[in-house]
Amino acid sequence: MAQRLTRYARRDDVFVLALPRGGVSVGFEVARALEAPLDVYMVRKLSVPGYGELAMGAVAPGGVRLINWESVRRFGIGREALSAVIFREETELAHREQLYRHNAPRLLVTDCTVLLVDDGIATGATMRVVISALRQQQPARIVVAVPIAARSTCESLACVADEIVCAATPEEFHAVGAWYQDFAQPKDEEVRALLQSIARDQERRDSGMPAAYGHS
Repeated sequence: MAQRLTRYARRDDVFVLALPRGGVSVGFEVARALEAPLDVYMVRKLSVPGYGELAMGAVAPGGVRLINWESVRRFGIGREALSAVIFREETELAHREQLYRHNAPRLLVTDCTVLLVDDGIATGATMRVVISALRQQQPARIVVAVPIAARSTCESLACVADEIVCAATPEEFHAVGAWYQDFAQPKDEEVRALLQSIARDQERRDSGMPAAYGHS
């Protein structure tokens, strides 16, 4: 996949944003190959109370809130119930950002090209929310980059992203994990280690020193 992104290599207006946690492992390899900065981009689903898998919106960094008001009305969700869900998920979002970033500032992507990376895409619902939230920061270009995805999903996402780069779109697509020999999600400390490794490499490049790519 990184080979398909070489035109974005060694550019100071290109950033890799990875969706934790599995996307960070993929994003690390992409950022390393392209010599680009890497950061996490988190989004938390707002679930309909009592229906954990059913989304009525999402929250993203920077106070971004995306609410599906049709779902809110359909399920008769009151203001207090909605506020409680938003508070819970924004609290968890802040906790996750602190856990992974340790007070380091977010990458500023306004007028820049963002390579939005995950370990794969099935329905594309989460990616659509992320793209919508990210648009509010006014990047110049959003490129969705994944190793594996359903072909129909890539086609539908092409309407909201500026470019889709997918290494494989098999005809028989059942789940992202089915295309990995090992689909175990990295632990939080592993995510932090990958982010810190790329940050150190960026510091070395900025200082003129060769990057060291070990991340043990």
